[in-house]
Amino acid sequence: MLTPEQARDRAADIVARARAAGADAADAVFAADAALEVSVRLGALEDVGRSESEELGLRVFVGRRSASVSTSDLSGDAMTLAVERAVAMAREAPEDRWAGLAPEERLLHGAPPMLDLDDGGEVAPEDLRAAALEAEEAARAVAGVTNSEGAGASASRVVSALATSHGFAAGYAATGYGLSVSVVAGEGANMQRDYAHHGARLRRLLEGPEAIGIRAGERTVARLNPGKLASGAMPVVYDPRVGSSLVGHLVSAIAGAAITRRTSFLLDGLGERVMAAGIRIEDDPHRPHGLRSRPFDGEGLAVSPTAIVEDGVLETWLLDSASARQLGLEPTGHAARGTGGGPGVSTSNLFMAPGRVPVDTLIADIADGVYVTELIGSGVNPVTGDYSRGAAGFRIVNGRIAEPVAEFTVAGNLKDMFLGMTPAHDLEFRYGVNVPTLRIDGMTVASS
Repeated sequence: MLTPEQARDRAADIVARARAAGADAADAVFAADAALEVSVRLGALEDVGRSESEELGLRVFVGRRSASVSTSDLSGDAMTLAVERAVAMAREAPEDRWAGLAPEERLLHGAPPMLDLDDGGEVAPEDLRAAALEAEEAARAVAGVTNSEGAGASASRVVSALATSHGFAAGYAATGYGLSVSVVAGEGANMQRDYAHHGARLRRLLEGPEAIGIRAGERTVARLNPGKLASGAMPVVYDPRVGSSLVGHLVSAIAGAAITRRTSFLLDGLGERVMAAGIRIEDDPHRPHGLRSRPFDGEGLAVSPTAIVEDGVLETWLLDSASARQLGLEPTGHAARGTGGGPGVSTSNLFMAPGRVPVDTLIADIADGVYVTELIGSGVNPVTGDYSRGAAGFRIVNGRIAEPVAEFTVAGNLKDMFLGMTPAHDLEFRYGVNVPTLRIDGMTVASS
């Protein structure tokens, strides 16, 4: 695989070719990846897969007209053809007065920050198989587990680079490791399934197979013999595994495209209280070995930790350069870019700061409520904020988590839910978006 410096030079080369071919401006993304995956089931090897790819995406501007092409053929002739096609397409494209590269003065200058994202990624298939087998064995050993849907282990390494015609060129590498297992408990119509997974940038930080397997088995067995909930208004407590989706709805509502198109339920929320007092949500692209850490954004802008919500007040939209121009604002360093098309918007390591109380205290005064561990469907209206999701989890009775329940929906409006949200003190950094356990009172629960 190419080094980050070689990837940077590849991207810079095609940008130079585009300028020589008549483009007024251009940028290019190069991405190379190699991945190894091993899956097992019932103690036997099921599959071993290895993939490698290299792809380059080019965007060119002719005045306010732009076009994008991508190719996995990186030969000289293919590069020449890609440049010619891109410039010809741009000349025929409609004008977009908001199109263009990022502001030159905002580009990252100097060496990208070192974020400890790459440990080389060399893992033997035998090691991955052994880890997957150990995780599955630990899950199957949990009393009540009756079958397995399998376990998998993976290792990957990605080299990414971005170059622009107005002075930016840089690249970086990142590794990734994952281990997951899914098992079944019960028999016949009473079967239940659940899973556990962990991912890490560095292999030394990956959770042990036995712990992952035991968690998967215990989660699955705990779901056996689910009952029904009575319908009505009650407190709903979100497990961190699913509570992160609520922050995802916030991100979608404050992305530049949603604001410029006026399709957000938080259209008038900037500078206003949109969440409960005390809540802080931060995006930290510089978190060492973070799952979504990055030294620069998809347009070459410098990035830094950003408070999105501070004491419940919405502090910023998430803007790439095009949406920032349309709104008369500055880009926020949240542009994300693949090899196809122009930039969109994405967060990095997004998290909600922990609250002040333990989970036990958070639920201690709930006489009758529900603890949600699984969400089903995507019933959220991004324009109005109306929210309705299928769910499964556990009853909360007299301040304690009780028997499992399934086949119910939780509903409300995200504006009200955000303002009524209370976080516990149990934040852990395990995913790209991390939240503590969350409580929302007065939601509507309907049992099917």
